[in-house]
Amino acid sequence: MKQLVSNGILYGIHWTGLMPVFRRLFAGRAVIVMFHEIQRDFQRELMTGTSVDLLQHCLVWLQRQGWKIVSLDECLRALSRNEPKAPRYAVITFDDGYRDLRSVALPLLEQNKTPFVLYVPTGAPTRALNSWWLGLREIFRRADHVTIDPMGTKFECSDFHSKKAGLKAVTQWVHQDYRRAALLKPTFDRYAVSLSALNAAYFLDERELQALSRHPLASIGGHTTSHAALAMLDPSAARAELVDNRRYLETLLELPVRHLAYPYGTAGACGPREERLAEQAGFSTGVTTRKGHLGDGSLNPFGLPRIGVGCHLESQRSFEANASGVQVAAHALMKAVSPLQCATGH
Repeated sequence: MKQLVSNGILYGIHWTGLMPVFRRLFAGRAVIVMFHEIQRDFQRELMTGTSVDLLQHCLVWLQRQGWKIVSLDECLRALSRNEPKAPRYAVITFDDGYRDLRSVALPLLEQNKTPFVLYVPTGAPTRALNSWWLGLREIFRRADHVTIDPMGTKFECSDFHSKKAGLKAVTQWVHQDYRRAALLKPTFDRYAVSLSALNAAYFLDERELQALSRHPLASIGGHTTSHAALAMLDPSAARAELVDNRRYLETLLELPVRHLAYPYGTAGACGPREERLAEQAGFSTGVTTRKGHLGDGSLNPFGLPRIGVGCHLESQRSFEANASGVQVAAHALMKAVSPLQCATGH
């Protein structure tokens, strides 16, 4: 029901041309936008990242709609001043340190003069990352018959759509409990998938990361050592994930690393404890994957919301709606609808 209401609002606003009205009424003063991979051939990658065209659309749309794209530091400084006639701000972020940020996205970012934050886990450039999502994608790309033993499921996937659906199902299974990622190693071994080789193929190496960190548009942030869901670790292990990652990046780059993205970023992966640990580790901000906008004045710098951009067919419309505050309106309407459902027994 919630999804139907949300989709109904989205389509109605799009076709009636009311997006600017909703932006004026519901959008916050700033939005942080989240990307991962920027893929030239996103169908070959089973549509797991963002297409080049969609990245370009987002950058151009924000500027045309009056959003000022700035660095995270500049955005937070501007919001703290609480200026009534200030423009709306947008911050562009990328997670994990994919090589296509430099080879594919950077020319567009330069063309649009767009500052950005790149959040890097230690295991990406060192090639030690348990990049289970890359391993699963590689299996489904290669094989037409896929067995995931710990899940107890077999997939027949000889075409693009069944491969994409199978990959989505297993990915969702892992996201339900991130400890399940460790159970996939025998599956990777059986299909002869090397996560280290995939890391080398997809992530920036140390020299490339050093070069990118010197770019005038770039800021480098932390993303823990192993990309672990911090809330599932004991306090000592979670603290080490943060401290060691920050130390590694600062030593490698010879630059301060003050910004953090919590791996997975959901309420189940990070919360108040992780926010305290991030501050104790020396970070100044922490971004989540929880959807939302930023307002003027006082805000929690260690629990910042973001809007993620995927590459499915409705992503342009979804991005515009989320940036314009349609999600806020949908949430308010669903809260109003819920009591009605209870009263009528539905």
